[in-house]
Parts: sequence; C-alpha cells; structure tokens
Amino acid sequence: MATIEECRSALDKLSDSMQRADGDVREAAALDRSVSCHITDLDVTFVGRMRGGRIEVRDTVPGPPPDKAEIRLAMTGDDLVALVDGELHFATAWGSGRVKLHAGPRDLLRLRKLL
Repeated sequence: MATIEECRSALDKLSDSMQRADGDVREAAALDRSVSCHITDLDVTFVGRMRGGRIEVRDTVPGPPPDKAEIRLAMTGDDLVALVDGELHFATAWGSGRVKLHAGPRDLLRLRKLL
C-alpha cells in the first residue's frame, strides 16, 4: 500500500509533467480550479489548486475533502502511483470505477485531453 509521502510525491511528479506538456495537454493543464484528491485507502485528502499548468497542493487533511473542490478525484494510493508512473491507464481505471473524477461538464471536456 502506498504511503502518504509516496502519494504526495506522485502528485508532485504529475504536476511536473503537466508543466512540461505541449499543445492540447498544456491547454488542458492551464485551468485555474480548486482540486482535491481523496486517497481512499489512507483516508486522507490532498487539497489545493490547479493553476498555471501545475497542481499546487496546499494541505493534506484527514478523511474526505472538507470542501467541494471544482475538480475532485478519489482513488487508492496504489492507483494514484500507478497512474502517474504510466502503469495504469486513466480511462480503464475510470471506466472500472477504480478512479472517480467529478468536475463540471466544461472542465471534463478539457481534462480529457490531459488524462
């Protein structure tokens, strides 16, 4: 089972990848939205903001997200690490229910380029 530190490292790695992206992916990453990522098996939530092509994690809180972020993810720590490392495809994980993504319809359209 992935640790909180490994999950935080995976989010930092994802943020770095988004920052270096080009074209449509770069455009999708340029959203300015509040973000939460609930790690279900650890029952912690990383909260922050997607801005300037990066994910800025501002806090780690116990339990589910305290506020309703504009973009909300939920998954196990192992799935987060596997997604970021390219070992798990987002569409497969989302379709099977291993990853949950909640966002407004317009954001979902833009995020599909990123994910």
